Amino acid sequence: MNVELFSLEARARVHAALGDPARLAIVDALTLGDASPGEIGQDLGLPTNLVAHHVKVLQDAGLVTRTRSEGDRRRTYLRLVPEVLASLAPPPLAGADRVVFVCTHNSARSQLAAALWRDRVGGPVASAGTHPAARVHPRAVKVAHRHGLSLDPAGTAHVGDIVHDGDLVIAVCDNAHEDLAGPAAPVHPRLHWSVPDPVRVDTDAAFEAAYIDLADRIDRLAPAVIPAGVPAPHRPE
Repeated sequence: MNVELFSLEARARVHAALGDPARLAIVDALTLGDASPGEIGQDLGLPTNLVAHHVKVLQDAGLVTRTRSEGDRRRTYLRLVPEVLASLAPPPLAGADRVVFVCTHNSARSQLAAALWRDRVGGPVASAGTHPAARVHPRAVKVAHRHGLSLDPAGTAHVGDIVHDGDLVIAVCDNAHEDLAGPAAPVHPRLHWSVPDPVRVDTDAAFEAAYIDLADRIDRLAPAVIPAGVPAPHRPE
């Protein structure tokens, strides 16, 4: 994953600043409103010297700014910098023309993942297999229908026929990820989700567990995927 070093260093500084319970409590206190250092000390039961120390650490990490009161000019207020706090999330995956989910047979996990993405996120999505089966597994069709999704029982495809430049390729099984890891592979996944193969167990419960695992991962990934042509948001250095 392409993450610029300065972003990692900046995020590490923020994590380090939040590593003290008192500083985390100060950030919590400033999340919904501004406060003076004296008010922070009173609310949290901290002496003046400790408040000054913790506020300096938070300021150095870029988490907190200090402004002069428009009323009593001797007073200052602390304000949280929310975009710095938001930078703790992993960097976005920019430039995705389409999301393509890949598993070995394109008969269960990749099909469910594509159907979930289409339903919950929208936008271009496809699925494929490294060794596609002739048909989608009946239990995959069954669990999809149970959750209001539709799968084409005959709609399997080979990864080489589906993936194009600009696709965000996600391997949703270990075998597919490892098959596509070599230098001669037609495509290389950008992400790997180690979702257990429900076909090996071949029960409705196993397919339901795979569905739940994929749904949770898609909900976490979707906010980080930025379509091609849309600039990535600025992340504080």
